[in-house]
Amino acid sequence: MTGLIDVVGGAVLDSLSEPGRLLVARRTAPPQFAGMWEFPGGKVESGETAETALHRELLEELGVRVRLGAELEAGSAAGWPLNARAVMRVWCAELVDGDPRPLQDHDELRWIELGNRRDVLGLPWIPADLPIVEALLDRLQGQTPGHGFPRRSGELIR
Repeated sequence: MTGLIDVVGGAVLDSLSEPGRLLVARRTAPPQFAGMWEFPGGKVESGETAETALHRELLEELGVRVRLGAELEAGSAAGWPLNARAVMRVWCAELVDGDPRPLQDHDELRWIELGNRRDVLGLPWIPADLPIVEALLDRLQGQTPGHGFPRRSGELIR
């Protein structure tokens, strides 16, 4: 128990094995983040595992089910710092069911091409998500084609 609020996010890719595009979501609230882009996700509820929370959040926010791949490693075991009170863990994922729609907390979803780092980083990201985006791009640059983010067993929760 870290005493911090645990948040989860999904780096939803068009493919875990050969990622080319990332699904991003534009926030509608709170006011300081409205209009900024982020990884969809949310808070882990009491009694939930982080993975279960991510599946629930992506279903609630986007109406999709996903297969989880590898977690993006953060600088600390607790996760990526969001602010003084919260940390986020982020998993790569690919769609297995549903057509993504902005159902909660977002007014637009967009698939962005990962091939042009400048275009990806040029979006107005929520500041806390930017280092995570950079880590994702760094990891993708180091991937051998066809050997993207490994899938995990038992990753689909209905």
